[in-house]
Amino acid sequence: MAIVGGNDSAALQRAAAELAAGELVAFPTETVYGLGARADDDAAVAKIFAAKGRPADHPLIVHVGDAEGARAFASEWPATARRLADAFWPGPLTVIVPRRSGMGTAAAAGQTSIGLRCPSHPVARELLAAAAALGVAGVAGPSANRFGRISPTTAAHVHEEFGDALTIVDGGECEAGIESAIVDCSRGAPALLRPGVLTREQIEAALGQPLREAGRDAPRASGTLEAHYAPRAKLRLMPPDQLRIALGVLAKSTVNPVAVYFRTVTPDRSVRAYRVMPDNPVAAAHELFSALRELDATGTPLIWVETPPDAPAWDGVRDRLQRAAAA
Repeated sequence: MAIVGGNDSAALQRAAAELAAGELVAFPTETVYGLGARADDDAAVAKIFAAKGRPADHPLIVHVGDAEGARAFASEWPATARRLADAFWPGPLTVIVPRRSGMGTAAAAGQTSIGLRCPSHPVARELLAAAAALGVAGVAGPSANRFGRISPTTAAHVHEEFGDALTIVDGGECEAGIESAIVDCSRGAPALLRPGVLTREQIEAALGQPLREAGRDAPRASGTLEAHYAPRAKLRLMPPDQLRIALGVLAKSTVNPVAVYFRTVTPDRSVRAYRVMPDNPVAAAHELFSALRELDATGTPLIWVETPPDAPAWDGVRDRLQRAAAA
């Protein structure tokens, strides 16, 4: 087992056969790399939870080739889900819908609803098609990392997490860089459970109605725990003024325990390592997890991150950083 090329049709067929046999395969999507198992086999899905160290009550997203494939897992296909699928599939959006009894039980963590997504990455689509030809209805695929840690956006990141323990299909660097937005369509008026690169305005425009806020009755959803996406170092979010003051204090110290990910407040040479956050939120999302992995690899115990702007286009990046800081 090793990294195989996503452009190698024979390798993709072998990976599809592994999925069909109930084994784990890591694969690229346009958001992040997923750790995949056939979602119609609860024993196969259990291997995901074991490999990641993920609680069995934290549900997974099921990847399908199209809306027709999604209906194999859905007892209902609400009009809101249909409008969103028509607008954004294939793409970085997950819809939560009522689950068909007997399908995806483990992937849904036993809930009566299930999260479904149709990825746009060409390698993911080819793998899903090859697996479907072998009888795989859909592929459960949370991020291919140890639970709660930084999501992977390259095949090398996945290998850092799991080594040669599984087949990793290499599809290059992920375009979006953060996980899909999740919209709950299972309980009447739709609610945004997790932001992504798609903005609230884009989603509401496709729905033709506003999104409501998720309440306490919302289904559990992937990547929505308070603490998630965390480096080994302690991550601290700081507004620009606070970061500027902290860097000034650090410059007078002989101790240098900090790496900095900044956008407007430039550190001096007293910091151990730093990265510049792009001004564009799409570009910032694309590099976010890669940048955090790079800074974490320096061995610094602290990563200071300049808080992104409080604007809707930055919601996905800000959400991931807030959860990373809570760990």
